[in-house]
Amino acid sequence: MEKAYITRQSAQKIKRGNPLLVEKDFSSISFAEGKVVALYDERQQFVAQALLGKQNKGIGFVFSQNPKETLSASFFENLLYKVYQRKQSLVISSTAYRLYNGEADGLGGFTIDMYEGVAVFSWYTQAIYAYADIIIEVFLKVVTECQSVYEKLRYENPLFVSRFVTGQPIERLIIEENGVKFATYMDDGLMTGIFLDQREVRAYLKEKCRGKSVLNTFSYTGAFSVAAAVGGASQTTSVDVAKRSIEKTTEQFDVNGLSMDSQKLYVMDVFDYFKYAKKKELVFDWVVLDPPSFARTKKRTFSVAKNYTELLEDAIHITSKHGYIVASTNASNVSYTDFVAMIDKAFKRLKRAYTIEKVFRLPEDFTTLKQVELSNYLKVIILKVD
Repeated sequence: MEKAYITRQSAQKIKRGNPLLVEKDFSSISFAEGKVVALYDERQQFVAQALLGKQNKGIGFVFSQNPKETLSASFFENLLYKVYQRKQSLVISSTAYRLYNGEADGLGGFTIDMYEGVAVFSWYTQAIYAYADIIIEVFLKVVTECQSVYEKLRYENPLFVSRFVTGQPIERLIIEENGVKFATYMDDGLMTGIFLDQREVRAYLKEKCRGKSVLNTFSYTGAFSVAAAVGGASQTTSVDVAKRSIEKTTEQFDVNGLSMDSQKLYVMDVFDYFKYAKKKELVFDWVVLDPPSFARTKKRTFSVAKNYTELLEDAIHITSKHGYIVASTNASNVSYTDFVAMIDKAFKRLKRAYTIEKVFRLPEDFTTLKQVELSNYLKVIILKVD
């Protein structure tokens, strides 16, 4: 096995439990996608074994501090069995959840979501995808209730985006979460129709918005809108630039037996909608602000790191006095501290006051590592506008 030498600081980082590797961890390295290397420190002491594979988090990840360990079927089976047993002990108020969450559950490069009896694998590096057949095979031995497997490739230049792998093909699956139903699709591009990591936030909104008006921006399939409507919201407004959002959001209301009479749907740029709402003097009791980390339309380019403060200012203008804003981001390049600073800057610019009512991070099934801040990427802050 090829040796790779890492810095003293990197060796300490690994020993503290951080498995992610970036270029600066190495004294020097001959990178090759999928290469397994033995990591040694500056004193020529063995530290760990790692798999090299490029993803947005770095260029590889440690898989064992045992020099004799290999990426064998038994390794993957033991890994998945331990994670499966641990996740079964969690109380999750949904028929869909994150079973395996990358490096935080033992090995980076892939995740597994369960939608009732359907498993959806997401592969983030070519390096780990080379082991896909072995991993899926042992997974089916461990998770015997699994009926179908789908997979999605999320690295650059994939051979395909999404496909059915084995079992019984399922075109549409209705999941249930905290008393709300959602239509999901296992083989419709990279997404399934629901973001599982926002489960607790949807439950909170459902509980708090009875008799209130709710604006859901960047609404995607309208999950927040539907949760609010089931919770008794007087009216919901969903805004998304994608034309499919109308069809997909209507479907979510339909599967819950909800009338569209009190729901408004707009296909338009969210910034343009804010201008429209301000001109029409519209105000909302709740505003959900959960944009993608990065987006480009014909009119503008948006990134959370650069533009969230501006976005929040627009939202404040149309939030009723003593109303609430669900300020949310999954941008891993924005820390919690940075996000709070963005929020504070927006209110100070407008000379408005606010209080933080509640904070949500990733739910328990989305395992995180304390040593790796970006593993807990979700930051949701419920703001009361004073």
